[in-house]
Formats: sequence, structure tokens, C-alpha cells
Amino acid sequence: MTTSSTPAPGSSRPVPRTARRTVAVVHGYVVPVASDPIEDGTVLIEDGVITAVGADVVVPDGVPTLDARGRWVLPGFVEAHAHMGVMEEAEGWAGNDTNEMTDPNGAALRAIDAINVEDEGFRDALVGGVTSAVVKPGSGNPIGGQTVAIKTWGGRTVDEQVIREAVSVKSALGENPKRVYGDQKKTPSTRLGVAKVIRAAFVDAQNYVAKRDAAAAKGEPFDRDLAKETLARVLAGELYWDQHTHRADDIATALRLADEFGYKLVVNHGTDGAAVADVLAERDVPVIFGPLFTSRSKIELRNRDIANLGALARAGVRVAITTDHPVVPINFLVHQASLAVKEGLDRDTALRALTVNPAAFLGLDDRVGALAPGLDGDVVVWSGDPLDVTSRAEHVLITGTEAYTWDPTAADGRGAGRVVERDERFRA
Repeated sequence: MTTSSTPAPGSSRPVPRTARRTVAVVHGYVVPVASDPIEDGTVLIEDGVITAVGADVVVPDGVPTLDARGRWVLPGFVEAHAHMGVMEEAEGWAGNDTNEMTDPNGAALRAIDAINVEDEGFRDALVGGVTSAVVKPGSGNPIGGQTVAIKTWGGRTVDEQVIREAVSVKSALGENPKRVYGDQKKTPSTRLGVAKVIRAAFVDAQNYVAKRDAAAAKGEPFDRDLAKETLARVLAGELYWDQHTHRADDIATALRLADEFGYKLVVNHGTDGAAVADVLAERDVPVIFGPLFTSRSKIELRNRDIANLGALARAGVRVAITTDHPVVPINFLVHQASLAVKEGLDRDTALRALTVNPAAFLGLDDRVGALAPGLDGDVVVWSGDPLDVTSRAEHVLITGTEAYTWDPTAADGRGAGRVVERDERFRA
């Protein structure tokens, strides 16, 4: 059955400058993720947007086709917690802008202001079929700053890759902020202090909103404060609260703070979350779990176990998977899902954890995360089941434009991937 749709009239859809292409991916085993798989299916992309998905889609005359016969066709993966571009690989100190560890309250900071789209991590993302990523500040501060959702390819600048400029605010509980500021002999140096910094910042934001609204009602001028304005948006439900937390006791603190201030909480990491899985499920608090390919490098990772992801999902917690790139290379996102299935995660849940779930957790599901009419034409053709570690992404399309291709004849027959680079995209 063919389904089709187009974006609502007048809707804005900022996309990468060169990525509005029309193409049909045909004859593939299409896995939309949000709906049932389709044998011998077609995905039609027109002007960068999916307009039809089905087994009997009529491809208009003149539309170029990509034959996916014998291949799996899936939506591009969504990495919900990455530091690509702000923690550049192989650049050392000069390329590390992940944490502004000079003020515990970094709510006024924005990840977008430090992203270098030439970071090698963006190329790695394409290799792993990752077409969207939420880039976040690090976890050195109790309040780290604003996150941004971007495509992993396509713009002359990062601004032309933005899906949503303001997605959430990154916050951290646990060892990282208490170590950073404890070493500086200043607050916060304990878990008590970390929670206090967050609570005080939200109380200040509540007071700020009251004064701002009162001034507006009287028509009086009012001095803006960037940090308080950001937290006011969290309080208003406009931005999610991305809470870095591993241990179960820190997760309990995250829930306590969310109850007090009423914001939309998303647990990031949650590696010890299985211990409170029932509590998270009762409150419908989602977990962006991972990274999975790490050692127990600090005390709060003592209970880290890949099997904990399956336990969370079985308890009814909505889950996504993260590499925390570059902690784990972003192209290994799908391999983390494969090992999670090996350790008890349902395979359909694993695919949702790479696609529809992270998109929904952070309000991006009107653009990405599935193969459905009206969503961006971010499509990946895999050589086989992507959860099979021998499968590879062969064609990666972002809003209909092929950004990456695997050439099996390259490198003297060994095969090699090819990214369409900047000089090719923007050559005069």
C-alpha cells in the first residue's frame, strides 16, 4: 500500500544548502522502523522530503532511482548524545571546547558556537549510517549549556546543518562536576553542592521570570540575562533537561529535581539505571543509554553492564543508545545495538533505540527518525541487516543527496568508502 504526504503549506524546513534532492530508492527490504517492514519496497524522496513509502509506489517519470535490490533500507540513525565538532579528534587541547569549567552554571553557553563541521567525526558518522546528531556540551559543570541537533553532513557552515538550534540544556550530576570544582576548592565539591547549584539556578530563573513578566505588564524596560532566559525556557517546557547521571542514587536526585521544578527530564547514560528501572518506567522518563564500549573507568561506572539496557527496556523504559562520541567512535553506534541484542535487548527495540526513540525524546520526530511521508529524506541502504556486524552502510542519503558511498572495487578490490567532500559540494 502506498502512502504519501507533503509538509503542511507554509511550514518552514531549513535543510542543508545542497541537500534538496529528488530520488527513489527502489526494490529494497524497507524497514521504516515506525511501521512494518516492506518487501520489494520503495522510498520516494522529492525535494529532500519523503513523499511515499510502500510496495507499490509509482515513481514519477524522470526521477533518478537507486536500486537497493538485496539490500536493507532504513532511516538514518540518530545519535542523541555526541560531542563531535566540539571535542575534535586528533587536535588535542586546541580542538577541545567541550566544557567551560570556569562557572558551575553554564546555561548561557551554546554547543553550536564551538562546532567545527570539518571534525573527522562527521565523516565517521556517515560510515555508520548516522545522519543526525544532538551535539552537547560536556559534563564538567552542573549546568553545561544548550545542545543543538544537526545533520552530519551538508552545510557550508554548521548553521546550514541545523535541524533544531535549541533542543535541551545539558546538566551533570555525580563525579564529574564535584571533581572539577573540588579541585578548584570551590562549590560544588560534593553531590550536595552540585544539586544546590542546580536548584539555586532554577530558583533564580523563577524569580527572573516573575520580574520579567511584571515589567512587561507595566511596559517597563528589563535587563536580559542569558543564563536565566535559557532556564526559563526549560521551566516553560520549551527545552528538555538532559541529565548526565550514571549511578542510581544520582538518578534519584535527577527525578527529585525534576519533580521540584517540573521540567522535561531525559536521563543521559543511566548505566546503573536498571536498579531503578521500575521508577523510571512509572514516571515515563526516557534514558539515552551508554556508551557501551567502555571500561569501568571510575567509581560511578562500577555497575556498568550492557545487559542493563535490556533490563531497562523490559521494565517499560523508553530507551535510546549513545556512543558519547568520541568516547566511543560514532560509527560504532549500530554495533553497540548489536551487542545489546546479544545481551538481552529485543532487536526491534534496538532499532527503535537508534531511530524513532531518540528523535521522540528530544522533539525531533517531525523531521527525522523513521521512513514516513513528511520526514526528511535521510535514508541509508545497508548491505544486509544492520545489526549483523558484517553489514555495512553502502549508500547514505541526507535529504535525498548521497553523502557517502561504499565502493567495493576501490583499494585494489578491498573496498573503501567515499564521502562527498566540501570542495565537491560547493565548487563554484
